[in-house]
Amino acid sequence: MLNISRKIKWFFYKSFSMLSVIRGYNVLVVLVAQYVTSIFILSAKKSFRAVLFDESLLCIVLASAITIASGYIINNFYDSEKDLINRPQKYHLDRLVSQQTKLTIYFIANFIAVIVASYVSFRAVLFFSAYIFGIWLYSHKLKRILLVKNLVATFLAILPFFAIFIYYKNYDPVIFVHATFLSLVIFMRELVKDLENLRGDAAVGNSTLPIVYGESMVKKILTGLSIACIVTAMVLVYAFPLGKMHYFFWMTTGVLLIFSMLLRKSNTKKQYVILHNLLKFVIVVGVFSIMLIELSWLKRLY
Repeated sequence: MLNISRKIKWFFYKSFSMLSVIRGYNVLVVLVAQYVTSIFILSAKKSFRAVLFDESLLCIVLASAITIASGYIINNFYDSEKDLINRPQKYHLDRLVSQQTKLTIYFIANFIAVIVASYVSFRAVLFFSAYIFGIWLYSHKLKRILLVKNLVATFLAILPFFAIFIYYKNYDPVIFVHATFLSLVIFMRELVKDLENLRGDAAVGNSTLPIVYGESMVKKILTGLSIACIVTAMVLVYAFPLGKMHYFFWMTTGVLLIFSMLLRKSNTKKQYVILHNLLKFVIVVGVFSIMLIELSWLKRLY
């Protein structure tokens, strides 16, 4: 009986470790974001139920979630040395699952993602095959190239949304302005992560903007990007009908001003983590704020 209890505990420890590796929270946020975007922006004329039970959309969302999870696995595989320095607690948790097991799950997950995509179309198979390859190329090679890593990471982060844009064939200008705003915030987060992981990147020989040009230069770039985000937010508020979502963009303006003030005084990992969390807060709140575009959305249940 004692052995069974230990096996159950070990199973839960390993399961929790695997959730840490695939960053289950981030995957869930992307999954919700795809559905919310589909319902309130891309297919506003369809009923809530029609979108929610669209089998092709479900396959696209599932393929995206599985691909992103597998991407975190391969990224974790290549970053283990750096994580030992930057995130020692997470590193030891992630090591409960062997590297061989991670690779096995990675290949199985990618195979499942392509199979799921095949239920939509052959073009979906090509899209997700290219997406899988792009994530591997980024993790294996591109993330060691100055600036390219930040740009590619941003592109890969928003790519799942292009899958549903193409599916709905909705190319309204407001969608591209939203995408620009999201891309700017994600790019800022990538730069803050470089500041946060400065010690580990230097130890493994990665070329990042803070290492090559210094923290001061990166702070100036982040300040400029904050201004660009605020300008884009104001374009969305004044040029497009957003319902009550304009409150989110006004809130974001305030958060970015606070971010810029804190950024000037930040010089430790702990302070950069706070800045990173501020940007994550903007992204997560932004996902759920999309529902404010149409407050009468409950009527679309039928």
